[in-house]
Amino acid sequence: MDADRARALLDRERSRIEEGLAALGDGPLEGDERWEPGDQGSEDLYQDEFDAGRREQLNEELAAVERAEARLEAGTYGLSVESGEPIPDARLEARPTAKRTVEEEERYRRG
Repeated sequence: MDADRARALLDRERSRIEEGLAALGDGPLEGDERWEPGDQGSEDLYQDEFDAGRREQLNEELAAVERAEARLEAGTYGLSVESGEPIPDARLEARPTAKRTVEEEERYRRG
């Protein structure tokens, strides 16, 4: 894959993630007081937990973008970190942070 195209894909991915993080806001909706599930006013508890999980997921995705950017700078973007085989452009278009071929990723997830 062309380095300019790869950079554009990674920039788009970074923007998507940063927008998602910004949309989550700065912190929990619940106050500092301890609320138990079912207490009056604890309706925000579910949303706080959902947002915390989403924030963690987005931070992991951002770290993957940073690793992909490092591979791009090192000249290894688009090559599997496992075998060194080229990752098909179609896979990189769909998942710009891919670091393995589909087959390698399936084996990795099973193993």
